[in-house]
Amino acid sequence: MAAIRNPIPVTAARLGLLVCRFCGQISRALPDGAAGRCPRCDAAVHARLPDSVARTWAFLVAACALYVPANLLPVMNTSSLFGYKRDTIMSGIAFLWRAGSWGLAVLVFVASVVIPLGKLILLSYLLITVQRRVPTGARWRARAYRALEGVGRWSMLDVYVVTLLVALMRVHALAEIEAGPGAAAFGTMAILTLVAARSFDPRLIWDAASGPTSEDARHG
Repeated sequence: MAAIRNPIPVTAARLGLLVCRFCGQISRALPDGAAGRCPRCDAAVHARLPDSVARTWAFLVAACALYVPANLLPVMNTSSLFGYKRDTIMSGIAFLWRAGSWGLAVLVFVASVVIPLGKLILLSYLLITVQRRVPTGARWRARAYRALEGVGRWSMLDVYVVTLLVALMRVHALAEIEAGPGAAAFGTMAILTLVAARSFDPRLIWDAASGPTSEDARHG
């Protein structure tokens, strides 16, 4: 007879185990559920990251506030004998497309517009489902979070391009390129998004599917 699969996932928190995020050491939780110390590296260990949802929301809201100016403000200012020009992310993509660099234009559009917006939406979705304790789709959401962390570095692509252009064009005396306020806004937004993803504790995804834990009861 086939074994019956347990539909309720078993988490370390339900078993009274704590995992150190720095060295991976597994230890027993204290009887009162308070935070302990890792027996190997002496780092503080928690069943769940303290205030993970609140801190993630704070970084995420700040990143969302910078998304619009990052795409509307100029990321590159060019001055030459022919005049002064300001380019935003979208105008740069349009220039690459008209110049025939279609692949590069699509790459910059995906890395600069689609991926950051997708990360903001996906991280918001993860936070909402965690707060509402949605029990279904935990496996898919865990995979989505891993993908979110994996593509994070590509959202800085256009900042790298601007930095490279500035370094190359400063060699020439006839033209000078400087990073505009849009580049600063975009870089800050990308960093805030990375920090928000890092602040989110993916173990919270499984709490709703596995039922309440002692950590949930202690924090209400």
